[in-house]
Amino acid sequence: MTPKIDHLSITVSDLALSEDFYDRLLLILGFDLAHKSKGSVPAHQFEAVEHTHPQLVFGINTPRASVRDDPVHRCRPGSLHHLAFRAASPAEIDALYPRIRDAGARIVEPPRYYPEHGDAYYALFFKDPDGIKLEVMHEDRELK
Repeated sequence: MTPKIDHLSITVSDLALSEDFYDRLLLILGFDLAHKSKGSVPAHQFEAVEHTHPQLVFGINTPRASVRDDPVHRCRPGSLHHLAFRAASPAEIDALYPRIRDAGARIVEPPRYYPEHGDAYYALFFKDPDGIKLEVMHEDRELK
């Protein structure tokens, strides 16, 4: 098998606010909003918005009522620590940076090399409205 993620869903506190943010962000990252859908899963008590791309389906969901007010923390067991999207080059990240910032992302670290992650690791780190950490990165990776 070739490992490849097919779909990813994250839980957000405010579906309308996050839908607006992710509409803007995912458009910048190559998604087509014509391939967005909405639905609900009553058996699991959530509403969902899904953005479909040939390489990945990205979804956002409402939380269950019983945990709606729980704080987001990426270091909590079972939590998403961060999500990284791969860019074609550092130059592409530099070009995306102002667009991502203008889309409402809270910039954590601007684009630069991060040698603590690898000699050729170039990335931009930012957060969504819930404080979920996101990244656009590039690395020429060779496995030995």
